[in-house]
Amino acid sequence: MGQERLTGSGEDPRVTELRTAVSRLRRELAGHPAEFPDRGIAEDELAALDSMAVSGRPEIPRLRRSLLLVAGAIGSVSALAPGLREVRMAVDLFGEPPRG
Repeated sequence: MGQERLTGSGEDPRVTELRTAVSRLRRELAGHPAEFPDRGIAEDELAALDSMAVSGRPEIPRLRRSLLLVAGAIGSVSALAPGLREVRMAVDLFGEPPRG
């Protein structure tokens, strides 16, 4: 998308944003006391998002799939909604997947 690399490390700022948002939501989920049926799915998909961000070149369709799975897994846990919103906004920075 022609995004400039703005960070001093040369890392794409979208990747930095994604890593930060995912890390924050993972911490919030780990500290959330309630168990819910799809917690494991949320944890697995957040780990996948983190792994994609660490690679530095995440695939947009895979990012969106993981986001949908995380949202489906924790969407009803209102305490996690702000963190989920941050992850969604970070994924949205990557734009739409190419149509083809």
